[in-house]
Amino acid sequence: MSTKVRSATEADVPAILDIYNDAILHSTATFDIEPQTLDERLQWFRETQHPHCVIVAEEEGRVIGWGCLRGFRTRVAYRFTVEDSVYLQEEHRGSGVGTLLLAELIERAKKGGFHSVVAGMTEGNPASEALHRRLGFSEVGRYRDVGYKFERWLDVVWMQLMLPSAE
Repeated sequence: MSTKVRSATEADVPAILDIYNDAILHSTATFDIEPQTLDERLQWFRETQHPHCVIVAEEEGRVIGWGCLRGFRTRVAYRFTVEDSVYLQEEHRGSGVGTLLLAELIERAKKGGFHSVVAGMTEGNPASEALHRRLGFSEVGRYRDVGYKFERWLDVVWMQLMLPSAE
């Protein structure tokens, strides 16, 4: 099967929502603890526009994963840094789809004139850490016990990729 990565449309938001809600309910990949509604995800999608983006991976016309670049912080001085997110349907984890999505996000960050991409991931998520390392990210810090989910305290590992400066 061939996997296609493309810009997401509003028609993709229900599939994005399903993937995200599964992560909320069954993993520590996100610190959200209540499933989101379609209206909430649509608002998020509408807020994640140029120079930021939402992309999807699809096989046979079916969304199997998604990724996004969003602003790292709201203060203006942070405008050249973006934060990435990548989520996959469980059966597609470890299949290379995450690599396709993150590689596309990095290319879009470069084209968008960003200086760096950061990623925060919950400790104990070796697949996400390995994915980011494979594509050039390095660990830059750790926030200890900042999240509480599934009756336990969790750290967040921060990784960063410095992008080449425009010539």
